[in-house]
Amino acid sequence: MADDDPFAEKRRRLLGEIEQDARDTAFWTGRKAFSDRTMDAMAAVPRHAFVRDEDEVVAYVNRPQPIGHGQTISQPYIVALMTDMLDLTGTEKVLEIGTGSGYQAAVLSHVAGQVFTIEIVESLGLAAEKRLKALGYANVQVRVGDGYLGWPEQAPFDAIMVTAAPEKIPEALIRQLRPGGRMIVPIGRAHDRQTLTLVVKSMDGKVTIESVLPVAFVPMVNKSPPN
Repeated sequence: MADDDPFAEKRRRLLGEIEQDARDTAFWTGRKAFSDRTMDAMAAVPRHAFVRDEDEVVAYVNRPQPIGHGQTISQPYIVALMTDMLDLTGTEKVLEIGTGSGYQAAVLSHVAGQVFTIEIVESLGLAAEKRLKALGYANVQVRVGDGYLGWPEQAPFDAIMVTAAPEKIPEALIRQLRPGGRMIVPIGRAHDRQTLTLVVKSMDGKVTIESVLPVAFVPMVNKSPPN
């Protein structure tokens, strides 16, 4: 980080808060600390570039921020946790459902080989695509569409992240997860109990599901009935 970066101190403080939150929630997550790869990605992405202009002053506060259309940019700690739970090494093909402003996709771009991200709200998706290109995230592709359907032309994926809450895991996403892959997804109804859930597909195709942490996400919207 450059010394003349006006957000440098706020960013450093946020990283410390994320590390503390990781310790505080280790009972549920099993992770007392996140990998250097994850934390380096959190440090590298300019969060202030992904919030509304009027929210720039609170961009590095450890809480969600509204981005319009009833959507939010997730709490930084949750972004770090979900990223870390995928156990990426830097070469994987990752699918993200719920682009929003593009912040989570930008973080993933630092820890994966390719990122494919889907946003159902057209104006958000187009704005995120423009923002990511302007910031140089060349390994991220954005599509406007229904996340319940996934991105079958690019499947299978080594990892899948869902950043809005369906009531149950979409079958299309399970099908598009490569054997040996991991999916992190919040499950539950809007304004009700939701659980961050880890889905692991074994090499023989068997799927195991593990509850990670109580969370609160916006609902996952679909244009067609979920299958």
